[in-house]
Amino acid sequence: MRAISICLIGILASQYSWADIARTAGGTPDLTGTYNMATLTPIERPTALGNNLYLSSEEAEKLSAQAVALQARLNESSDPERGAPAEGANVGGYNFFWIDRGSSAVSVDGKFRTSILTQPENGRIPAMTEAGKQRLDGFVRDYRIIWRSPDPTVGKNTGTAWWLSERPGPGPYDDLEQRPIAERCILGSRSTAGPPMLPNFYNNYKRIIQTEDHVMILIEMVHDARVIRMNATHRPDHVRTWLGDSIGHWDGDTLVVDTTNFKSTPPLSGADENLHVVERFTAVDEQTMLYSFTIDDPTIWTAQWGGEYEWPRSDDKVYEFACHEGNYALGNVMRGARLLEREAGAGAAGEE
Repeated sequence: MRAISICLIGILASQYSWADIARTAGGTPDLTGTYNMATLTPIERPTALGNNLYLSSEEAEKLSAQAVALQARLNESSDPERGAPAEGANVGGYNFFWIDRGSSAVSVDGKFRTSILTQPENGRIPAMTEAGKQRLDGFVRDYRIIWRSPDPTVGKNTGTAWWLSERPGPGPYDDLEQRPIAERCILGSRSTAGPPMLPNFYNNYKRIIQTEDHVMILIEMVHDARVIRMNATHRPDHVRTWLGDSIGHWDGDTLVVDTTNFKSTPPLSGADENLHVVERFTAVDEQTMLYSFTIDDPTIWTAQWGGEYEWPRSDDKVYEFACHEGNYALGNVMRGARLLEREAGAGAAGEE
């Protein structure tokens, strides 16, 4: 079982000395390689577990067995979850056949975790500020993201051109550049590109190439590439990019990366341009790296938050991700909006 192997890696890590870690010509740990971040461990801890950070070995093995059994079942062509939805049903995005969350829970120091988040103690993202809530409500109203709202009536998609009457000014479907950045394949969803770099439902590989002056992290999801400038200073405040400005330095044998200068919609869901992320990359042994992160965005969240999890090395390759290849969705979203607007116009004319 992969869960057991990860547990053994964590237990054996304490037996390694730093002399056993591969190093560059400059003497720093060599992080170059491919890593697979897929994990069954949720980012946030289920509320029923309270402040309990750890799973027992039995609980972790049960999770792993369930994941293996589910994947085996979904590989059966007769499984209904692989087929088309019923007529008139929500088509969704992907069925479960395409999901790849790995087959084991996160283990750190030989102990299985209930969540990736460790700060605050309950393993949950802190409450939003009033400004953060208002900003999120705006996204919910504009994009009809029902699952993000505690009120199911907020942002409800009625199947009509609701923006013509509910939203003053330009509508959210007037221009392609008004659509969310993940929908436009500019950045991956759920902060897979980072920072922070969090696991996703699929495409969880990362490729690191390290030199003395730069560290490049190639993300499988949406072909994002982070370039970390070593021992540099941040760019001027007005120079902002999608992935922010990442500056790295070595703290002993740990790579510390400080990132600021984000645009108004960073990869981290909910964050704004004031996002500040500090990441730490530490080689545990030849096959494992510990990744930790701290998030600070005082305009959005009422407190800092963060977490950690191990990245196992992999012999697999990171292949090209062509986000819009054969993707008709974005164009059809705009065509559908025009159709609804024509229907609304015809209805209004008929009422006159």
